[in-house]
Amino acid sequence: MMDSMYSEMKFRHELKYYINTADYLTIKNRLSAFADIDKNVNENGTYKIRSLYFETPTDRVLSEKINGVNNREKFRIRMYNDDASFIRLEKKTKVNGFANKIEAPVTQEECEKLLSGDTAWMKNSERALLTELYAKMKYEHLRPKTVVDYIREPFIYKPGNVRVTLDSQIKTGIHAKDMFNPKLPTVKTNGGDVIILEVKYDHFLPAIVQTAVQVQNRKSTAFSKYAISRMFG
Repeated sequence: MMDSMYSEMKFRHELKYYINTADYLTIKNRLSAFADIDKNVNENGTYKIRSLYFETPTDRVLSEKINGVNNREKFRIRMYNDDASFIRLEKKTKVNGFANKIEAPVTQEECEKLLSGDTAWMKNSERALLTELYAKMKYEHLRPKTVVDYIREPFIYKPGNVRVTLDSQIKTGIHAKDMFNPKLPTVKTNGGDVIILEVKYDHFLPAIVQTAVQVQNRKSTAFSKYAISRMFG
């Protein structure tokens, strides 16, 4: 049976802001007073994310992001804390400023097959997202492009299904695709000092969260970790 989650696309609000260290400390202190901590964090309240993004030969994904195309999508494979036992293939869709994410589990062996150019096994997969990626790799020539690493500090507030994340230490593998290499050379983006505040919620943003993430002179941005990583190649 095809993934049931694939048949129902749920779109959420998604806001992003560039913030500095002072903003970060203020927001973290406010959120810590009432929001829950993600159960998957380490003793520092963070976890590492490594994503391998897909792109076409004409850089369509990057171009659509830069040009602000209203209806766009991107595929990535994501791993947490370098733990190859929990890997997800994800498709992120943006429509009219709203975001949707569909995911499916994949194994390290499957990812390594894909990276080596062996995709035939995906064609008849029971995981709908894998069959879609197979079709787009075949007809749109989507291919793995680059690895992006960063550290995430997540907060959860159940009313409104709100998730607030603070992302830092964003690094790019430039042309590297070997996401399972723990010694993969990476380069800091924007000097490595940029912190990205992301706020995701369903139908409403509770006032307590809205107040907590409010900082002076910070406007919503269309920041993309993938796009910023492509500045290096």
